[in-house]
Amino acid sequence: MGYLDSEPIPRRTMVLFFVVDTSGSMDGNKIGSVNTAIHEILPELKDISAENADAKIKIAVLEFSSGTKWIYDRPVDAETFRWNDLNAGGVTDFGEALKMLNQKLSRKEFMQDAVGSFAPVIILLSDGAPTDSYKTRLKELKENNWFKAAIKIAIAIGEDAKMDILEEFTGNSECVLLAGNPEVLKKMIRFASVSASQIGSRSTNAGVESKQDEMGKQLQEFVKDELPTVQDTQHSNITGNDDW
Repeated sequence: MGYLDSEPIPRRTMVLFFVVDTSGSMDGNKIGSVNTAIHEILPELKDISAENADAKIKIAVLEFSSGTKWIYDRPVDAETFRWNDLNAGGVTDFGEALKMLNQKLSRKEFMQDAVGSFAPVIILLSDGAPTDSYKTRLKELKENNWFKAAIKIAIAIGEDAKMDILEEFTGNSECVLLAGNPEVLKKMIRFASVSASQIGSRSTNAGVESKQDEMGKQLQEFVKDELPTVQDTQHSNITGNDDW
């Protein structure tokens, strides 16, 4: 076999997790906007994965309401992933979602790619407060090395969402955004998903800022430059009046 006939170098994997609140309060425009936004960004994620020489992107989806459910049994390549529209109903079992996420962030589960995995990207979408006990589950999750290294983003959907809990999840206030209406939510999901996938699926040189810090800066620049209705608040994330 000649040099030109050699096999391509296998690429590592970067898993993009969507953790989606599908409790009853998400019914209507909220869950509809989530479904629309992710349908629209899939071609971009597919292109990022296809054009990246270092990593291929896989997507995993966890929904939580009265219990939890993984939409697919394994992460699916971005090139072939299909989004199945989610429906809303039930309560908000956030603690159970954290437990399930912790279980899958393991080399025995979703991070078992034979070639190796970059740290994942985790995007949490929620509009309310947990109805179960979540503190212990969050503490356990934060001890998970994959979670420690992950890019973590939370988008609060409407002003009833508990920003302090979402900040506990990300560990970085710059990575918590508040969407006050459907159009803003769709813009946030698109920007967060595409930018985080670009950052998360590339190699990082030693000594540079963490991918989480880089993501936080990009999110705040996005809020400042792309969302002119943003109001200054203690979180610097409010996007105009709540309009759901």
